Parts: sequence; C-alpha cells; structure tokens
Amino acid sequence: MIAEDEGEGPGRAAHLAEARAWLDSHVNLEATAGDTTGLTLGPMRELLAALGDPQADYPAIHITGTNGKGSVAALVAALAGAWGMGVGVYSSPHVERFNERMAVGGEPIGDVELAELLGHLRLVEDHLAATGGARFSWFELVTAAALRWFADAAVDLAVVEVGKLGRYDATNVVSSEVAVITNIGRDHTDGRCGWEQEVMGEKAGILRPGITAVLGMIDPDLVAIAAEESPGELLVAGRQFELEESRPAVGGRLITVRTPRARYQDVYVSLFGAHQGQNAASAIAAFESWVEQELDEAVLGALGGVEVPARFEVLTRQPLVVIDGAHNPDGLAAVAATLADEFSVLGTATWVIGMMRDKDPGAMLGAVAASDTRCDLVVCCTPDWPRALPAAELAAAARLQGLEAEIAGEVAEAVDRALALSAEEDAVVVTGSLYTAGAARLHLAACDL
Repeated sequence: MIAEDEGEGPGRAAHLAEARAWLDSHVNLEATAGDTTGLTLGPMRELLAALGDPQADYPAIHITGTNGKGSVAALVAALAGAWGMGVGVYSSPHVERFNERMAVGGEPIGDVELAELLGHLRLVEDHLAATGGARFSWFELVTAAALRWFADAAVDLAVVEVGKLGRYDATNVVSSEVAVITNIGRDHTDGRCGWEQEVMGEKAGILRPGITAVLGMIDPDLVAIAAEESPGELLVAGRQFELEESRPAVGGRLITVRTPRARYQDVYVSLFGAHQGQNAASAIAAFESWVEQELDEAVLGALGGVEVPARFEVLTRQPLVVIDGAHNPDGLAAVAATLADEFSVLGTATWVIGMMRDKDPGAMLGAVAASDTRCDLVVCCTPDWPRALPAAELAAAARLQGLEAEIAGEVAEAVDRALALSAEEDAVVVTGSLYTAGAARLHLAACDL
C-alpha cells in the first residue's frame, strides 16, 4: 500500500477530492472506450504550450505495444536509476491508486502535489477556454500533469508509457530519443483482415526521424512499417539484439542477451514468465542505446530488484495466489504458460476473471482452455468500472470454452469464493483486467492475506 502524505488532514483531502472531481468531469476514453476517430495532438500541444512546454526540459524513452509496456518501463527505469539518473515514469492505468500513474525515483506523486497540479491545470483550462481554446480530455490533463511534474522535479529522463496505440496518444509529444514497440497483438481492434498492419501503423507513429527504434518480438512483415517512419537506428529482436537464453530461477529468471555492444550473460530478472525475458532484453537494448555505452554488472543488477504490481505477482504460496492484469488473449496465454511452466500446482486451480466488455471473452478464455495449465473453475466477476463485462456473460463464454464457471458478482466476492474453495496445495489466479487485479489487491491487503 502507498502511504498518504505526512500531515494529511481533512482540508488537504477535501482539496484533492475537489481537484479529482474536476478532472473526472472530463471525457475519459479509458472509462468509456469512446470513438477515437478524428483524434489530433493539437489540443495537447496547446495545453503544454500554456504550461511552458515542460516536455522539452528532459529526454524521454517512449514505450508502446500490445503487452509488456508497463514491465519494460519498470525495467528501463531500474537501469536508469542504477546509472545514477533521476527518473520519472508515467504509466497507465493504475493498479490501486491514481497517484501510481506518475512517479519520480520510484515514488508516486503525493496527494498535496497532485492536488496543486490539478488545480493549476484547472486555471489554465479556464483561461484557454475564455480565449476560445479547446476543452481537454481526462487523459490529456493527466498526461500534462505528469509531464509538468517531471520538469518541476528536474528529472534526467522520463520513461513514458503510451496509453493507447501511439500516433495520436496524448503522450506522443515527448522529446523521445529512444522508442520501444514491445509487440503487436489483438487488442483494441475488430480483428478484420489487415489489423496487424493497421495496429503497427498506429504504434509506429511514436517513431521519429533520427531516434532509435527498438522492436520486440514482432512479425518480420511488420518491421518495414516501422522503417517507414525513418528512425535513425532500428534495433529488432532476433536481429540487432537477441534473447539468447531465458530460464526460470528462484523468484524470476536468468537471461542472456546479445546487443550491438555486448553480450550480457546470466542476468537475473525478478519477474516471472518467459515473456518477461523478452521484455528485459528490449529494456536492455533500449537503455544501452540511450546511454551509448555497454552496461556494467552493477547497473544490470538493478533488474534483480524490479517489482511490477499485478504482473504475475505472487502474493502467497499456500495456497498460491497470483494476480496479473492481463487483458487480451496473448496476455492470458502468457499467464497460463507461466503458471504451467514455473509452478507446481498439486491441487486445484481456481481462476478469478473479470474483464471489460470491449474484449473478446471467447478468445481470452480460449487461451486458458487451450493451454497446458490447470483451470478447474472460473469464478466470474464484474469489475467496478463503466466498461466492465457482466459476470453472467463472462460465465456463459467460459462454459462455451468447456470451462466450469460460477458467477460471484464483484471482485472481492469472487476472490473470497476462490479462497474458500482452496487448500494449501491449490492455486488462485486473479486476472482479466488491471481493474480486476487492482480491486483484488486492495481487498487482499485489507484481509491481511
């Protein structure tokens, strides 16, 4: 749990609540999944100009991709911190508290600073509106707050995670010198013929002439789309850099990575799952390119202390309780593979799943059903979010995949049901959305699990 600011009182809490209420009065595409056609970066640039263009005060590493953005951001930030840099990280969505979206030196923004930032943004928006300016979206305002705070904190580097796609994402105003595209998978798309090219085209929109582009495990046919953006250097997984070896270790993985400058052998990464080996390789390639030097053992050692909440996060061992915010078929497949490959579940495995209604529940649950992992029961829940898929619809989709399913309502109820069914040799996996993962994390913390 994240501590409140020292000296927090009713007045300050009310100030933050008022600021958050103002923010929440704006259109929030995260909550509504509204139509994104016709998007432009014009309003975002107007807002930042009124704030003094803070994004120009520091360089950035910009990260997009269907899965793995948050993990790569955390891994890059760890390397930069070990290098001695002051690092700001902007990510979305949050797991438990809004403040998590922006952090400096690993510490989320405090309530007082957040309230002051939002209050300043309110004044700026009112001034611009009075002179005929645009009204901004929720995500534009949050992004602007983070970029302004990073400048005020005088960070040496900002590690910025794209919210959605890339080209017209509000984050695509940062002064990036290195950009990462982790992978391309089916998410935020109707899956029609040619969707891979369309998604890659949007994500490649964060690339600019002259920067270094790092591409993770991406279909070779899609690499040419990235090249069309004319980056100065293109580092492609399996070509210019490679994950040569990745094997489970106690509490994470040992990896060996070859880059244009070095071969890093038996690097310990404190994250579970084969997919995290590739994420770490991309992070190493990106940061090495940014500093233009080979990384030493002390810097690489920082990867052994990385913690990413709700990314195959093990909370207890008896029973095994895992939380993962996977929200698409590839993510669910990675969770299933990690459970099967790296953990011995002697008893039953109960999955608590809640997801958004813009997802394909058949494809997501099908990824679990088709895996080699245990799934004895799916306890279906409805996350507390406007776009949540009703638990009854999710249960129907699970049964169509041949999975036994129960309906439990809200996330806390589903978690309690799964734990009540589980003995020490069993496993409980909570997944389907970061909103599900965050609610479960808060509930389990309150239960002192």
